[in-house]
Amino acid sequence: MSGSHEVVLTTGNARAMLDREVGEVMHPVVGPLVEAPQLYIEPSRIAERLSSDVEAPLVLFDVGLGAGSNAIAAWRVSEAREAPGRRLHIVSFDRTTAGLALAVEPDNAAAFDLEGQAGDAARALLETGRHETDATTWTLALGELPDTLAGGPWGPADVVYWDAYSPRANPRLWTVAAFEALRVACAPQVRVHTYSAATATRSALLLAGFCVGAGGASASKSQTTIAAMRREDLSDPLGERWLERLGRSSAPWPTDAPPDAMSRIRAHRQFSGCQPAD
Repeated sequence: MSGSHEVVLTTGNARAMLDREVGEVMHPVVGPLVEAPQLYIEPSRIAERLSSDVEAPLVLFDVGLGAGSNAIAAWRVSEAREAPGRRLHIVSFDRTTAGLALAVEPDNAAAFDLEGQAGDAARALLETGRHETDATTWTLALGELPDTLAGGPWGPADVVYWDAYSPRANPRLWTVAAFEALRVACAPQVRVHTYSAATATRSALLLAGFCVGAGGASASKSQTTIAAMRREDLSDPLGERWLERLGRSSAPWPTDAPPDAMSRIRAHRQFSGCQPAD
């Protein structure tokens, strides 16, 4: 234990990081070594997108640095490449580095995949706010979201891992306003990946102007969510059946939903002529 954070054993017998102030465990049940690849790395096809010969870096917004698990998993994919390909620029957003600082300690590093060069990268990020190799840049954006999303020198996001604490613990980051701030900071081809499949989360994304689809399952989640600027970039966009469930939901809206939220979502371009989603 160190200050506000503590390494704990999950019900799945994995080591994970607990934020004692917030009262939530990062990557609960199966732990970060299993969940980070399943929820974020594999669905976002980082390896495939880095194999491109596009000159501009692939910019990844890691929203919720925590113990560094999602960022370091993407970092390892980039660093493991044999061919040059596209550069990866990871931008990690958080209001504290306490979780990463505890995770990189010698007793915890193996449990959080922060040994060797990965640990060196994490320590450099903690010390200077930046780490750079021939293939990867990792930058820290420290402060309160969504304010820190705007005005950075890293360019618009191509991929987003939205791994903030739950709406119960951090409601501000699951609002229409938060996702509107994110949308302004995204490139047209962006994919936004989040663990939350809550109706209110999907409604907030739609009201912010994203198209929204169902993401795959993982060891701890039966379904996740993927958002994009364009409906055609989603493999499983929400359809009429979801709209029907929205009308019956007991918790359909984010806290800042407008009074005409239902009519706005029904008029969303995503639902024009689309087929029902399972």
